[in-house]
Amino acid sequence: MKLSRRTLILLSWLAVLWVAPGFAADSPAKTFLPQQFGGWRLAGPATASKDPAAADSVNAALLKEYGFTDLVLANYTRDDGRKLTIKAARFADTSGAYGAFTYYKMPQMLNEKIGDLGTSLNERVLFYRGDILVDGLFDRLSVMSAAELRELAGLLPLPAGSNGNLPGLPAYLPRESYVKNSAKYVVGPVGLEKIGAPLPSQLVDFSAGAEVVLGEFETAAGRATLMLISYPTPQMAADHLRRIDDARQQKGQPPDSAPLTSTPIFDRRTGPIVVVVAGISAQDEANSLLNSVNYEANVTWNQPASPNKRDNIGNLVWNALLLCAILMGFSLIAGVAFGGVRILVKRFLPAKIFDRPQDVDFISLHLADRAGESPNSQSNYLN
Repeated sequence: MKLSRRTLILLSWLAVLWVAPGFAADSPAKTFLPQQFGGWRLAGPATASKDPAAADSVNAALLKEYGFTDLVLANYTRDDGRKLTIKAARFADTSGAYGAFTYYKMPQMLNEKIGDLGTSLNERVLFYRGDILVDGLFDRLSVMSAAELRELAGLLPLPAGSNGNLPGLPAYLPRESYVKNSAKYVVGPVGLEKIGAPLPSQLVDFSAGAEVVLGEFETAAGRATLMLISYPTPQMAADHLRRIDDARQQKGQPPDSAPLTSTPIFDRRTGPIVVVVAGISAQDEANSLLNSVNYEANVTWNQPASPNKRDNIGNLVWNALLLCAILMGFSLIAGVAFGGVRILVKRFLPAKIFDRPQDVDFISLHLADRAGESPNSQSNYLN
């Protein structure tokens, strides 16, 4: 049976569509790590995966909650024989990378100026740059190790658009009495459970668009936990604050909700943020920590990025010259009109309006006539 040309083309496209998904499934993820940086060279091919369990089998669900997309594992070497193992996880946005960074960051780590934010502990260096979290492990450190990783951070691709924005909630944590490296940023129930938050996920209600940041603070009454819960609107925050207060005041908990902590809980609302303090029983210290968080609304006026005809300085100068020309034209017309009226009046009404022959009377004192009079005569005018 002979097939037409159109039929053959259609069958060819169907074959491509049938086979292409198989190739796409077997193709490795794109590697975003550089071949070399700071004297380090890639030793062998990098391994890419889209499975969060390949990055951390214990916390795979947590990484997925933060928006994990793919992972690259690579080994680098130098001419002096040193080795470096890089584990780089990419997330859907910078907020996910920042949240995973806060989870893996330990209190004993030292802060480093690498990428957007970095920490180190002995031979291990952890930092994030944009939406990529990098975990590096050296076999031997050198004085240039931090500088070499800074060069690596500069070579990593950055997310586009709003995906590169950091969450604004962590900025509301007060700096005074803050315990170093204790801040944890959470976007779901898995992370909330792992960090041991004073409130269960049922009361936080992540389905309403909530996000949480938690930090430890030293107070006169002991170490306190400060928990900030941000909601899309102040009305939603007020509603969830009432739920938290109701659960705190109830003697028994509903069977479908997790119990609250045994220590007292203090809370308040500021704008769309619910502030919770736990871990201490002193009312004054708790109120002081609660009042240290105050929401401030920032309004941003977005200006057009491209040049605007109305904002052009050349347009302004041209319009100013045009206005001057119009005013000069009006002045010329007014001058001609004024002079022309006088000429016409003199021609048709001579010596009647502008050139009157008689003098107009006016009052005069004639002081010169009295300049020669005697004082006696002047005194007569005073009497």
